[in-house]
Amino acid sequence: MVTVVKIGGSLFPEHVNRLCECFKKSKEKIVLITGGGDLANILREYHEEYNYSNNVNHWTAIECMNIIGKLIADKNRNITLIKKLDEIVLVHKTDKIPLLLTYDLLKEEDPLDHSWNVTSDSIACWVASKINAKLLILTNVDGIYSGNIFSNNKKLIKKVNANELLFFEETSVDKCLPKLLIKYHLNCYVINGKYPDRVLAHLNSDHTMNNVYTYIGGK
Repeated sequence: MVTVVKIGGSLFPEHVNRLCECFKKSKEKIVLITGGGDLANILREYHEEYNYSNNVNHWTAIECMNIIGKLIADKNRNITLIKKLDEIVLVHKTDKIPLLLTYDLLKEEDPLDHSWNVTSDSIACWVASKINAKLLILTNVDGIYSGNIFSNNKKLIKKVNANELLFFEETSVDKCLPKLLIKYHLNCYVINGKYPDRVLAHLNSDHTMNNVYTYIGGK
């Protein structure tokens, strides 16, 4: 089975190349989707000051994801950029890793709300549902926490139901993700991408090497 791996924009550029090296050792076939990183964050800041339309915010943020994807592929020869879902199998046959640039696909199908509540997390979830894949979200923290994520008293939650997550105020995933996990009957893991050994252990089903994560159940 394939795993859709979403590389959080917060991991770019500092941690991405080490992650891509670890992906070479994955026993699991993977498809990469990237966040928009600081480029998308700048758009949010512009919106807060100048109040651009939801449509413009949505599509320009997705264009930022495409830009980050191209930059990642430029530094990693084991990654091949693709724009269509049927290219995934073809790239896997070459023993390379497909990185999906989602803009054209999303423009064609337009399946998600145009809102800042929808980010690359939700897009990765939608892609996973389209290709019947598992979902792994890599971010710059260990997972989902109880309490304020910036508090010294926060506690990592190892397992949470997507229905419960709907009522969390702020987490390391976007607000729309739990709704989509429920809608598509998907589960996902959230892991800290700053530790490639943890990521590789998860992809290779070596649970003795990594127990630092959050599992979100949507089924």
